[in-house]
Amino acid sequence: MTKLSVPDMTCGHCKASVESALAALPDAGAITVDLAAKTVTTTGPAAPSALLKALDEVGFPASLVGN
Repeated sequence: MTKLSVPDMTCGHCKASVESALAALPDAGAITVDLAAKTVTTTGPAAPSALLKALDEVGFPASLVGN
């Protein structure tokens, strides 16, 4: 499981963009977005760097939360 902080995610459209970007990765697994906390959790084995790159490419820079 990987948890990311996405501080620029502020609305439903942002949430949909983030979900779509991560869903395009074949190994992201289940994606849970908490818009209020501005976090995203994935359950798959995708490398955190791949998740961060996918979000950066759609305009939502992110960072890892914890380990």
